[in-house]
Amino acid sequence: MEIWKGLIPHVCVSVSGSSLHLQRRTLSTMIPKSEDVKKRVLEQWQLLDVLEARIQQLQTDVASDVQHAKVHFVKVPPFGREKPDIPKLGQTSSKGTKKSEFSRWKEKLSQEKKNKLKKQQHLQQKMQTSVKDKESVKSKASTMATGTTHKTISSKAKQSRERLKLSEEIQAGVSSTTASIKASKKKQKDPKNTVPDRDGKGDSGEYVRVRDEQLAEAGALDGKLSGQASQRSASGQTNQRSAAEHLKPDAEGAACGDIQLSIRSYLEACIFIGDVERAQRFLLSQHRVRSRRKLLNTGVYNIMMRVWAKKGILNQIGRIFILLEEAGLKPNLGSYSAALECMGRNPNCSPKAISRCLNQMEEDGLTLDDLFSDCVFRRDEKDMLLKAIRAVEPGYEPRPHPLTDECPSPLVHHFYTQREQHSYPKLALSQEELLERFQQQLSVERACTVTIDSVETAKPVTENMRKMRELLAEQRTHWEKILHQALRESKLILANTNTRDYRLNLYPYLCLLEDGEYVDIMIQGVANMPPSGESLKVLARDLGHRVYTKYCVRQKFENQAVEKLGSIYSAYTELLAKDTKVSRVLPREQWTRLQMEQSSGPSLQGDDTSWPHIVTLELGTHLVDIMVKNLKINSDILNPSQDRKLIPILYHMYTFRSTRQVGFIKPHPILVQMQQEAMETRLTFDSYVMPMLCPPVPWTSVKFGAYLLTPTKLMRTVEGATQHEQLLEKSQHLEPVFDSLNQLGNCAWKINKPLLDIIISIFNDRGSDKLDIPPPMSEAPKIPHFNPQDPAYTASQKALMKREVINAKKKGSEMHSLRMDALYKLSIAHHMREETFWFPHNMDFRGRTYPCPPYFNHLGSDVTRAMLVFAEGKPLGPKGLDWLKIHLVNLTGLKKRSSLQGRLEYANSIMEDILNSADNPLHGRKWWMNADEPWQALACCMEIARAARSSDPAKFVSHFPVHQDGSCNGLQHYAALGRDVIGATSVNLVPCDVPQDVYSGVAQQVEELRARDARDGLKIAQVLEGFISRKVVKQTVMTVVYGVTRYGGRLQIEKRLKEIENFPKEHIWDASHYLVRLVFNGLKEMFTGTREIQDWLTESARLISKCGHTVEWVTPLGLPIIQPYHRTRNQVLKSSIQHINLQISHDSKERPDTVKQKNAFPPNFIHSLDSTHMMLTALHCYSAGLTFVSVHDCFWTHALTVDTMNKVCREQFVALHSQPILQELSDFLLHKYCSGSGLPEQVLDEL
Repeated sequence: MEIWKGLIPHVCVSVSGSSLHLQRRTLSTMIPKSEDVKKRVLEQWQLLDVLEARIQQLQTDVASDVQHAKVHFVKVPPFGREKPDIPKLGQTSSKGTKKSEFSRWKEKLSQEKKNKLKKQQHLQQKMQTSVKDKESVKSKASTMATGTTHKTISSKAKQSRERLKLSEEIQAGVSSTTASIKASKKKQKDPKNTVPDRDGKGDSGEYVRVRDEQLAEAGALDGKLSGQASQRSASGQTNQRSAAEHLKPDAEGAACGDIQLSIRSYLEACIFIGDVERAQRFLLSQHRVRSRRKLLNTGVYNIMMRVWAKKGILNQIGRIFILLEEAGLKPNLGSYSAALECMGRNPNCSPKAISRCLNQMEEDGLTLDDLFSDCVFRRDEKDMLLKAIRAVEPGYEPRPHPLTDECPSPLVHHFYTQREQHSYPKLALSQEELLERFQQQLSVERACTVTIDSVETAKPVTENMRKMRELLAEQRTHWEKILHQALRESKLILANTNTRDYRLNLYPYLCLLEDGEYVDIMIQGVANMPPSGESLKVLARDLGHRVYTKYCVRQKFENQAVEKLGSIYSAYTELLAKDTKVSRVLPREQWTRLQMEQSSGPSLQGDDTSWPHIVTLELGTHLVDIMVKNLKINSDILNPSQDRKLIPILYHMYTFRSTRQVGFIKPHPILVQMQQEAMETRLTFDSYVMPMLCPPVPWTSVKFGAYLLTPTKLMRTVEGATQHEQLLEKSQHLEPVFDSLNQLGNCAWKINKPLLDIIISIFNDRGSDKLDIPPPMSEAPKIPHFNPQDPAYTASQKALMKREVINAKKKGSEMHSLRMDALYKLSIAHHMREETFWFPHNMDFRGRTYPCPPYFNHLGSDVTRAMLVFAEGKPLGPKGLDWLKIHLVNLTGLKKRSSLQGRLEYANSIMEDILNSADNPLHGRKWWMNADEPWQALACCMEIARAARSSDPAKFVSHFPVHQDGSCNGLQHYAALGRDVIGATSVNLVPCDVPQDVYSGVAQQVEELRARDARDGLKIAQVLEGFISRKVVKQTVMTVVYGVTRYGGRLQIEKRLKEIENFPKEHIWDASHYLVRLVFNGLKEMFTGTREIQDWLTESARLISKCGHTVEWVTPLGLPIIQPYHRTRNQVLKSSIQHINLQISHDSKERPDTVKQKNAFPPNFIHSLDSTHMMLTALHCYSAGLTFVSVHDCFWTHALTVDTMNKVCREQFVALHSQPILQELSDFLLHKYCSGSGLPEQVLDEL
């Protein structure tokens, strides 16, 4: 039997009626080209002769005996070719298996025949001794789909026998349906190469014919095998191990996670387009071979169960239960949900089958309430599930898990339990306005793209611009037709060339959307491509991600979840609108309660698989290949005198990034020239790039929140990393994290229109380097042209000119990048100038929060921040105007060592300059232009002017955000952790008459040490006299807390010294070495506990990673964190355009990267504490009715509420560091890595 290992998956197709000719064609494609032709042909026909004999044997013998044989499938390469064991898109990986020995095949077949005869005789003897048992056992159709093995169930294995009975009951429940299918069986053509209809309707057209034929054949096979299956199940063979011993729970986080994701996403794509036959064949092909079966989990089988449940075909559900049994997997909630749903849809299902299913579920430790609380439902699945359950339990009603205010973290216990004094803020919009905005946002996300006017539209249209725009429009129309045709041809080829079912294929992914949508995505990719080109990997990733986003949005409409979303959101707005009653319920709690109240119908939280990075990349690469090969333009389109020929508009080339060669897609210069001269007035963005027009959906779980339809991750991760999401899904109490993100996202914004107009006027003029407004490309340096072959140039002159060309191109590319970035931000701001909008938030793996829209948000540059103000205004109150003035002085960068009163006095002394800046910003004294943050300073000048000139400044309604920035926040946390009084004083943790500036303190200490060394005759110390300033040491002091090394610190100081014009350049190297040593020594003296804590964190991480573990910890708010730093492995994506080498450093199967783990632990731990403090501040500001947002350690609120925010900020910092943070971290690390971990004794002692 060993000979047939690996061959049965190919020949078993013929048992069900496929033609031998198909087998010959499949095998012939696998012949290696290097072998002798005649020998190959001879060996091939020898094999085919044996296969024909084998097929006849399988058709004439009792098929159940073949299934009963314990066949272990292994990979055997036919004719010496390497056959991949792991089904991965675009990649093969198996190597070097031995060739089969053809001469022994017939011998093996003969021996196998004898063994089979002995087994039959043995079975007959068993049947004679158990004839009474045989009569009592009903004959059930318990076989599986063709080509799978059948486990014998031991009489001692009660649980396993009950599972088999359950499968038999499920199939028996539709005996009448199966009989009718058998009666209507007809001879039809082989459907193997048919392509399903695009409409995806599985019960119509060609698919019905395929399904009926498969069911009829399966029914006939069931009849043939039912007798022996019953005999075998009743015979009670005791020599086999119980199947129940092999059952294991579903392992979603197994080592083969990426492959599982690829399999799941492929099956879901096949089903979405209605190609159920392809999905079924693929699943069976994976199941047949044990090496591939190991890659499957219960969730994969459940995907097909849901398909058959929708169609009400119970016998198929029963067969998949047997597949699960055979794979050694336990059914989970999803499995039972699909089975019960199918029973609810099938009018012929007996209550006995339903009862047995419920009993088996109870034996597995699962409850009915778990079904309704943990499963995700689509369309009417939940209603069908209830229908089945109520057939045996008429009064059953699902009992949802009760909402609780309990949270294990003592930091927020009072926040959730004592709400009498809470006053949650409302939005300045009515409920009707919010519902109208919801519909607008829904339309935007449904389209997936937004086209807006560019701010460059104000420029007069010249004749050349009009001509270029017409040319581009004409060419795009032509390109759309070409891409439509190329895409159809590509799909046709892919649909008919994949003859091996176990291989993944891009075809389903190219059918998820309408052809026009793929074409639009490709055209958008051409329009957004920079003149210098784009990396193939980046371009492919963006295209693939756009397809995935559209697919997810379309799924939500297909699953009928959008109607329910609208209903719940309508009720949710009662919590936020100004014209509704006040409630002490948090947004997350309100949304969760509304979902419970409207529990019928589909679930809003989808369970669809996120595409693995490799799938997204290969799909995008395929689209890029279509673009490069088919998009062309006439060479004489701009110069009719030239010879006409079609030339590609995109070129695939290679370039170097550092020392690595990367693929690059570069637009043709003709296309670049046309785009630049056209200066088109419309820009197209993905919908998630834009701010939301309505309040975001509150985060209620790890997979649900933020946008209405667009898929969004709670935690930002590196492409392909899954360990963070798995860790989050296991966490029980993330409510404080969800609520803080919801609070940040619920802050409404609007545009500062006067300031926006000033910025746009400068942008459309010539820009300004001083004011951080990029100039137009007309200001870019001209690229010098010269003939390298001209003998008039010397070698040195040619080298100089080449360097000038390179520098000019580099400068031009940088200018274009900056110009387009500014254009995007200003155009989005201009588009939103009359709107109120919101920024949904998520976080990185350390817990630091970020707005989801990438271009335009309050985390941006000075220009972007200046354009944003709060949508809600509040009166300044008695101290608000003073806070505006203090804030203005802070923005200038002056008076760092002055007290708040001193800064206020300085602001009052320059009121004339402030008012002049507000009244005449571009032609006045221009005082504001010298500030550190000039545009925010100008915006503040305008706000102060309006308030000061109002009749009552205290009643002036201000929308302006006032910032309160931390004083080297990382050092504040280290000083508090180490209870370091001297360090705490230098970072303003101790009350002082004037604010302390740690950067100035370090600079002063370094200067004292330098002066001492200069007196001792040290030359470099004498050279540095007069050059040591706060600016020179600031960056190094700031980043020491985040793990910067002396090498990195030296580079930072070197850069600052180079910026000093009169510093002698020949001493920069020695000076930077000298200064970084003084800075580090000075910090060590000022912060005695900081270095000790850093060293402990670093050494702990080194020991943990050295033993093969990644460093994990949990923040005081309960957020789990894991460092995704592993040794880099290379993965090659093989595509027709290029092989892409992916360097993957987040693969949890690889050993941890010890250097990165230990160096990153101290800064990442401090970042997580910083984030915890911000979240605590956000929650308590929300309970106090404040408008609050943050830029990491910089907190924003209205001028009226600055004092309240400062009080909350300090209280929460004290509360955070009143917890035994380091002790809890130590206990967690010891418990996780040292309790029964098997670590070496030496390592345990060190930890």
